[in-house]
Amino acid sequence: MDPLHLRSAGTSLVISFNSGEAEVIHWGADLGSTLPDLAILGEPIPHSAIDANVPAGLLPQASSSWRGRPALRGHRIADGVSGLDFSARLRVVTATAEGNSAVIVQADSDAGLTVSSALTLHDGGLLELRHTLTNGGATPYQLDELATVLPVAPDAVELLDLTGRWCRERHPQRRPIQQGTWVRTGRHGRTGHDSSLLFAAGTAGFGNRHGKVWATHLAWSGNHEQFADSIGDGRTMIGGSELLGPAEVILAPGASYTTPALFAAYSDRGLDGISEAFYSWFRSRPHHVLPAAGTATPGKPRPVVLNTWEAVYFDHNLSTLIELADSAAELGVERFVLDDGWFRGRRDDHAGLGDWYVDESLWPDGLTPLIDAVTSRGMEFGLWVEPEMVNLDSDIVRANPEWIVGPSVQSYKDGGRLPLEWRNQHVIDLVNPDAWKYIFDRVDALLRENNISYLKWDQNRDQLEHGHAGRSSVHEQTLAAYRLFDELKKSHPGVEIESCSSGGARVDLGILERTDRIWASDCNDALERQTIQRWTGLVVPPELVGGHVGPTTSHTTARTHDLSFRAITALFGHFGMEWDVRGVQGAEREELKRFIGIYKEHRGLIHSGRMVRADVPDDSLMLHGVVAPSGAPQGTDLPGTTAALFALVSTRTAFAEQPGRITIPGLEPEQDYRVEAIFPTPGDADYAHTFTQVQPPAWLADGAVAGGRFLAEVGLPMPILNPEHALLLKATMVEA
Repeated sequence: MDPLHLRSAGTSLVISFNSGEAEVIHWGADLGSTLPDLAILGEPIPHSAIDANVPAGLLPQASSSWRGRPALRGHRIADGVSGLDFSARLRVVTATAEGNSAVIVQADSDAGLTVSSALTLHDGGLLELRHTLTNGGATPYQLDELATVLPVAPDAVELLDLTGRWCRERHPQRRPIQQGTWVRTGRHGRTGHDSSLLFAAGTAGFGNRHGKVWATHLAWSGNHEQFADSIGDGRTMIGGSELLGPAEVILAPGASYTTPALFAAYSDRGLDGISEAFYSWFRSRPHHVLPAAGTATPGKPRPVVLNTWEAVYFDHNLSTLIELADSAAELGVERFVLDDGWFRGRRDDHAGLGDWYVDESLWPDGLTPLIDAVTSRGMEFGLWVEPEMVNLDSDIVRANPEWIVGPSVQSYKDGGRLPLEWRNQHVIDLVNPDAWKYIFDRVDALLRENNISYLKWDQNRDQLEHGHAGRSSVHEQTLAAYRLFDELKKSHPGVEIESCSSGGARVDLGILERTDRIWASDCNDALERQTIQRWTGLVVPPELVGGHVGPTTSHTTARTHDLSFRAITALFGHFGMEWDVRGVQGAEREELKRFIGIYKEHRGLIHSGRMVRADVPDDSLMLHGVVAPSGAPQGTDLPGTTAALFALVSTRTAFAEQPGRITIPGLEPEQDYRVEAIFPTPGDADYAHTFTQVQPPAWLADGAVAGGRFLAEVGLPMPILNPEHALLLKATMVEA
């Protein structure tokens, strides 16, 4: 059987069938249109080893003497008794390809198992891979794991993954690749604050703009594992799998299980190349919030948002909220989102979850007066919900206590044990069809009965002890939640949904296939957000990442920042505010208005451009930005020639007295540009606070003109910023 060769955007994937199973020979740099006879890749056989070459299969198997982590684990159950099976010996049955997609079917007739693998190498170079296991035997098969893995090249010697906690999501950590297996396990019942959005292997010292990188992401919102497996013979595999609980997936004869998709990208231009592959895939989706340039569907600019949470918390009062809407509209806000506290019994976080009816005592005329006030001022109305959770103190739990997820078959009212509470709440069992239908019907009714354009969909707790009918059910709960999103989207296609999970605890491509943006973190502290948004943006493009300007003193950290730092930080996302803007007056209000205008002018660029992150030797400084795609119109909201926006950010006191020259990468090498500072500028309230210098660099007053190659290689001397301040730079093309 001829090898399979998929090519796209500088990436090749080569699969050989010479061993009888599908073996990934190469995933990495483009190999060109022709391949040699792959028989030349036969390895020497060392002493004290299996007397054959051991393939690094698309599904690594112990039956092929792979001594690393096998892709498929499970066993048959006969007459109710688990049997110990030897590893399946899967061999290729068929392999078909069409364009840059392929389906490979492997089977073991003795074991009664078939695995169909679907692969697509998308136009931007992002590889999508999933397996479907079918039980062709006469007895049930208990699946323990079905992993999706890919090999990386021998010069990949470092691992990068992400970790974190609430209000500090997605922080990087690195380690050398050594013999053995490095596993990141998520047992939260959701993706998790500490989940690694990306699992990357790369050449020594790979950075933002240099080095080879191989990276994977598992598109799943439940329990999962991501891993790197190095077996000591020079081969390393990276991949991931759904983490299944005991007896969580038992396949009856003829039944199938499909893995979550593994998305994988290769770059020889550092991490920015990985981002380009993911962004290209996101932006090519037909349902993306901003359709790709040239498509028939008109794009909708990402509206400026005001969320009421840090403005009023649970204090819902119609006159106060209308005052807030007035103030927001005057600033230029385009979407007003009413947060937690509008439904029955909800005065704090101890009661009411699950009772998705407008509280008549607070809202005797329903939400209509507020919605009419918001929409008459030219803004969309959005509403906070948390459909997957309940409080014990709620009418729905009092009527249906058996709907609470727990470890016991019994309802807690009948002596069953409940899991420990988290933020005074429990999980509603969406695997129960009656509970699922109740939640669907209530959210559906809210959307049908009110002019709601947007849902902020929260999910505020882990699901650490999750059972249905006496067995683990995280798998089924995750699928039921997906189905809830899907059916509501089908019934209300014009409503956008934000995925919030106590901030950033459910950020993955599984949930993003069903939602229109994510809330990266409950922390609006601009210093914390610089890191959170930088690493979230490694995979997720800025138009899908909510970034808000919070109050002067952060609710979550008590840290105080100037408006310019908070606004520049929020700019490189889907911009908004979570702040009582009624109290923003005078020069500060004018500064905020001006910045909202900057966002509206440049959001077309921010939400369509290439993300660029400079490799700055001084780690107290960051320079990042967005560059318009080559050949694209410069700015899609207003006419103009803006080619790029960059933020120079000081995160702490620098060791050096001055930053020196900092390179500005990503622009067209042979094109000239004018680089100028646009915020803050003289006259802005924060201007004097931003700098700590007697004399700024000469170019700062009137801008500098230089070629893209010069800016990338030589750079410009940058001003000396005070810690926790930022400067927004604009690059415009200079006509020859």
